[in-house]
Parts: sequence; C-alpha cells; structure tokens
Amino acid sequence: MPKYFCDYCDTYLTHDSPSVRKTHCSGRKHKDNVKMYYQTWMEEQAQELIDKTTQAFQKGKMGNFGGLPPNGMMMGPRGPMPMMPMMPVRPMGMGGMLPMRPVPPTMMGGGQVMMMGPRPGM
Repeated sequence: MPKYFCDYCDTYLTHDSPSVRKTHCSGRKHKDNVKMYYQTWMEEQAQELIDKTTQAFQKGKMGNFGGLPPNGMMMGPRGPMPMMPMMPVRPMGMGGMLPMRPVPPTMMGGGQVMMMGPRPGM
C-alpha cells in the first residue's frame, strides 16, 4: 500500500487510508503546521506589497499617498465637492444607538441634511 506524504508536516504516514489521513489531519501538530504555513505565506505577500509600494513611492509614481484629495474635496458626479464628516450617534429609546449619516446636498437641494436610521448595508 502506498505511503501518504503530508506537505505541511513534511512527513510520510504509515499508509494511505481515509482513517489514517483523518486522524493525522485532526491532530494538533498538523493543525499547527498548516497555520504556520499560511501565516508565513501571508507575511510574504504583505512584504511583497510593501516592497512594491515603497519602490513606486521612491520612483515618484505615487502622488497622493493617503488616497484622499489633498484639499479636503472629493469628486462628485458634477466635479469636486466638500467632504461631509460623519456626525456622532444619538440615543434612540431602549433599542440602542442609531448612527446619523450625511445626505449629499445635491439630493436635498441645499445644505447638509442629516437622515436618521441605520446605515446602508446594516
């Protein structure tokens, strides 16, 4: 009967049967090895991204590092428009807190209007 090789543990099991594989894969050492493998892989991916970002920044290919416009404006459908800060939450009875969210002035035809209720996606 052929032996089973576990890539994570770098070892051969005595034989290749479902019960032996199941026992091995449910073991603490195997789980630790799998966790370590993916943690190392994620660290390598993060380091590659950091290196690429650093190289692009040093070459001057990255102008706006923060991702936001430098003058506090954001692009709207009709051009630049001022950014609207989020307002604090207010208590609402016994049910807890509901956040207040800004509504773009273009929707209400004037200044900043606050709508009450849950944010989209909640």
